[in-house]
Amino acid sequence: MNRPQPPSSDGVKPSLLRRIPLAFGALFGLLANADLAARYAALRDGAVPPPAPTTAAPAPGPSVLKEPSPDAALQLLALLQRDARLIDFVGEDLSGYADAQIGAAARLVHEGCAKVLREHFSLVPVRDEAEGSRVTLQAGFDAAAVRLTGNVVGQPPFAGSLRHRGWRVTEVRLPKLAEQHDARVVAPAEVEL
Repeated sequence: MNRPQPPSSDGVKPSLLRRIPLAFGALFGLLANADLAARYAALRDGAVPPPAPTTAAPAPGPSVLKEPSPDAALQLLALLQRDARLIDFVGEDLSGYADAQIGAAARLVHEGCAKVLREHFSLVPVRDEAEGSRVTLQAGFDAAAVRLTGNVVGQPPFAGSLRHRGWRVTEVRLPKLAEQHDARVVAPAEVEL
């Protein structure tokens, strides 16, 4: 479903060459940040996105917040670099390349990313119906698994057209890392002798 997109902050719509690295950067940003994903979904659906969350004042008492470990995200990034050269592709200035050259490189990146997903994740659709089919959502449907778009008014049951089946991860098979492994090195430098 294509919706008109607002121009960028400088009033110029980005070219295809500029949108490719933006898309890959957005992918990782949305995977890593649920608040960013919610704002993106609202913007995509034509709603005013909720403001970015602000840090609330800490509650009194000995509340300790645990920082999430970035190791799994860094490991996934390393796998995408190893098999798809994703960081190299996204970091490359594509303005000097012809569309055919970019398309050929994008095909290799696509194949590598697909390989990583197949090897390390089991994915199933959230909904089994074919996209475009009519579905009815009864009261108590899982709002985390199904997002309502369009003219949402009233109470369930809701009847509508399935625009995207969604994806759910059923299994993650990331390799185990040695304790001394530095996950921040997602691609070692290479020196040929």
